[in-house]
Amino acid sequence: MKRKLFTLAVFPAILLLGACGAGDNDSDSSDKNNETAGNGEDLYQESCIGCHGQNLEGSSGPNLQKVGAKYSESEIVDIINNGRGNNMPGGLVSEEEATELANWLSEKK
Repeated sequence: MKRKLFTLAVFPAILLLGACGAGDNDSDSSDKNNETAGNGEDLYQESCIGCHGQNLEGSSGPNLQKVGAKYSESEIVDIINNGRGNNMPGGLVSEEEATELANWLSEKK
């Protein structure tokens, strides 16, 4: 019984951490950058959806549906590049991708 409870508690956490770190694989980074650069929505789907939800509604990360009303594009770039608090890691995407992603997110008002 304890083993089942442990599995139920730990497995979702492992999935969540895996989703948030999905952009760290160096072997595929150059191919991935070429495929996704220039499209903020695609970048969001690949790197952010696990924590912020399919419709920006939030999950383990905050709701981003109106993030552009709260933060400027440059502030969003800073958060993406450097992280924020204990739950938002920085560096999940390249700096170029962070700019594209921030541009797309800044329009969410």
